[in-house]
Amino acid sequence: MKKTSLLCTLFVLMMFGNTLAGGFQINEHGARAMAMGGAFTAMVNDPSSLYFNVAGMAGLRGWNASGGTTIIAPAASFRGPSPSITETEMEKQLFPPIHLYLTYEISDGLVAGLSVNNPFGLGTKWADNWVGRFSSIEADLQTFSIQPSIAYKVADNFSVGVGLLYNVATVQLDRAIGFAPFQGEGVIRLEGSESGAIGFHLGVAYQPFSALSLGLSYKSEVEYSFEGTAKTEGVPSALTGRVPEGDIEATFVSPQQFVFGLGYQVTKDLLVTADYQYVGWSSYDSLKVDFKNAAYTDLASARLYEDTYILRFGAEYGYSDKLDLRCGFLIDNNPVPDEMVDPSLPDSDRLGFSFGFGYKLSSSLSLDASYLYLRFAERTVTDSDVNYASSGFAPFNGTYNSTGNLFSVTFNYSF
Repeated sequence: MKKTSLLCTLFVLMMFGNTLAGGFQINEHGARAMAMGGAFTAMVNDPSSLYFNVAGMAGLRGWNASGGTTIIAPAASFRGPSPSITETEMEKQLFPPIHLYLTYEISDGLVAGLSVNNPFGLGTKWADNWVGRFSSIEADLQTFSIQPSIAYKVADNFSVGVGLLYNVATVQLDRAIGFAPFQGEGVIRLEGSESGAIGFHLGVAYQPFSALSLGLSYKSEVEYSFEGTAKTEGVPSALTGRVPEGDIEATFVSPQQFVFGLGYQVTKDLLVTADYQYVGWSSYDSLKVDFKNAAYTDLASARLYEDTYILRFGAEYGYSDKLDLRCGFLIDNNPVPDEMVDPSLPDSDRLGFSFGFGYKLSSSLSLDASYLYLRFAERTVTDSDVNYASSGFAPFNGTYNSTGNLFSVTFNYSF
């Protein structure tokens, strides 16, 4: 393969990998849970247990439905490339992942449920002419997960549950490409989709005594097999046929997740919760991209992501018969090694601060609303493996700063 062709292929490999990393995992799937920092695994009286701990829905009676959205407004900037300290801001975007839950009590202690949400998503977008355009201009990922589930109350204080995860996904990735030794540059775009990735969700809920609730939740790895196309705009006529285009295939294995949670009823009106969430990102140790056109060499690249964890804490106070007040805090550690951080995923360790409320509109209808602020630790990269040059290699060293503002609303109805 010629040099230009090889660089394009390496881009496809690199970009497909980073877009599906930890910063694109969405854990905010219910306004009540988000207000409590996501510390919700031990809760047994909310339809969003379909996401947080499937065993928890065994405590629900009759029909229960919940639905809502979380508006996510990320912001990021980059200073560099070093030694430059020029700052570039990522373009503003809003993302509205949904959460829908439905449960039905089949018989005493046996409950079926169905949920729809977006476990991975979001995106990044930078100006077409910014300094890092040869690394990334735009990355956009959307996933939908459908989970039919069933939970059973083995004893008054012990429940188990299982859910089947059926996931679909689409991805789009754009970056600039230079055509050395020719003048000018173009844009290479990758688009791909996965129409049926399967996994499972297991849960256990236990109350050793009335004031204390314990929960365990496990979500399996899910293997996404993307099929799509690579296209390049602005290719000089002399390079026609030498820049990779056409059909490609790539795989990505999302991490297994294990969560342990507890809830303690301090007083009649005050509940405190805590979760430890382990995320097995080490499963993402390499990425392979296969070109269906035999003229282009299939490639594999090490990713070497690290297992990580999230600590979550929450509190709920029953202010009155109709109004509950909530707050939370989280510590989220990212899995991406310094040398692999790039502008398609300006990720770093983060702290989260949340608050919200629940209000009973009637005997069967209630509203939850919450706000979460995420502050990412400033991250300076000095040994980047990411290239920002149009030809040759120039490490994309510099400093990333990111924040996130999240607003969530959920309506709950029992009948």
